[in-house]
Amino acid sequence: MQDLFDVSDAADNVMTRPLAVRMRPRTLDEVVGQEQALVPGSPLRRVAAPVHAGSATAPTSIILFGPPGVGKTTLAYIAATQSGRAFEELSAVTSGVKDVRDVLKRAHDRLVLEGRETVLFIDEVHRFSKSQQDALLPSVENRDVTFIAATTENPSFSVISPLLSRSVVVKLESLEPDQIRTVVERAIHDKRGLNDEVRVDDAAIDDIVRMSGGDARKALTVLEAAAGAVTGDKAREKGERRRIVTAKTVSSVMDVATVRYDKDGDQHYDVISAFIKSMRGSDPDAAIHYLAQMLRAGEDPRFIARRIMIAASEEVGMAEPQILQVAVAAAQAVDMVGMPEARIILAEATIAVATAPKSNASYNAINDALADIDAGRIGTVPLYLRNAPTKLMKQWGNHEGYRYAHDWPNAVAPQEYMPEELRGTVYYKPTSRGYEREVSRRMDAIRRILHSETDGEGTGAPRQEESHTPRDGGAAHASRAPHND
Repeated sequence: MQDLFDVSDAADNVMTRPLAVRMRPRTLDEVVGQEQALVPGSPLRRVAAPVHAGSATAPTSIILFGPPGVGKTTLAYIAATQSGRAFEELSAVTSGVKDVRDVLKRAHDRLVLEGRETVLFIDEVHRFSKSQQDALLPSVENRDVTFIAATTENPSFSVISPLLSRSVVVKLESLEPDQIRTVVERAIHDKRGLNDEVRVDDAAIDDIVRMSGGDARKALTVLEAAAGAVTGDKAREKGERRRIVTAKTVSSVMDVATVRYDKDGDQHYDVISAFIKSMRGSDPDAAIHYLAQMLRAGEDPRFIARRIMIAASEEVGMAEPQILQVAVAAAQAVDMVGMPEARIILAEATIAVATAPKSNASYNAINDALADIDAGRIGTVPLYLRNAPTKLMKQWGNHEGYRYAHDWPNAVAPQEYMPEELRGTVYYKPTSRGYEREVSRRMDAIRRILHSETDGEGTGAPRQEESHTPRDGGAAHASRAPHND
């Protein structure tokens, strides 16, 4: 079976291959983009260097990490062929442990019998099970093979530690628009491609570049479909003789741009992170942009709604507490309505959070309190705050001396509520933004009263004309056991 990479200009069936296959670079110097990964002395350059007998060093194994369409498979193949090594390829989707062992045995026999090294390329290595990855370790460690793997997922989470530690991770980036343009124009003129048989106007190239999402393979696929639209049977039936691809032609073969988004990989976390940070940073335009990315990529709208609820509390908090109600209502509505209308509800909630005044005082308060608990700074509940539903508990002193807040002016009694060990600790520190500006003023006054040691001076004495006997832990409250707060 002929290798997909082995595209000969003289081959009879060369033009039946996809354009993206025909236009694969044949040397590292033909590769567009990835300059950082291909600098002199880089791991890929070392693997691609011709094999020298008796060399004291050998190239390391490589894990190519990057989005689709950036040339991971092509780079592995070029590195193998330029160096004179054999090239073996496995797909994690279709290969089992037996396939791994078979190819490793062939590589070992080739090395022993022929003295020829092998590059073993594994596509989508993140789909390999732990046992499949374990099966690679001896041959990778002994250098029976030069291991090159490709993954669209962060290898820190998808590749086992022993294999990761024996490899160098090379991060590949999506191609820039000018690089995609270079790829497209090369395919238009190259005899392996369209060979100038079709003219593509600038507007059409602009659209292909924009809609590719940095994916060279996608760009060439769109170009090929557009070229087919003006050269195929339907075009001839219409009497079209001018083979010109226009922006209209491109839109007719592809009307939705590629969204670079992997719901199980780094893109998922990167976009949701940018979404949250945009709401936190009060930029509704950026937040809506990332919301649109997630929706177009098929992200679960309920997941997005949950993140908006969290942001409403964590980022806005008491600066505008009703925003949490808006976010909760939005989440319920999204669940009831579903897509595509849910996009409107999510947009409203996103803008509400992004444009609201911000405070993380509630977030900081609970985190600081939990840190004290974790560090053992807990203390005991003061006796006068304890429950006293039984006679025995009253004899212990529970509830005795408790000051019922509503018996005092402004319903604030001069009384310490914090355990003795933590007296004076302040967790909630309201900001001066939004509603919290008013809360801040109130808390300053309230805390002065709470921490006052006087019974009446400066704070007002309790209103004696009102009777609240049950509130002191008496018999009238015993029926409410175990609580009498």
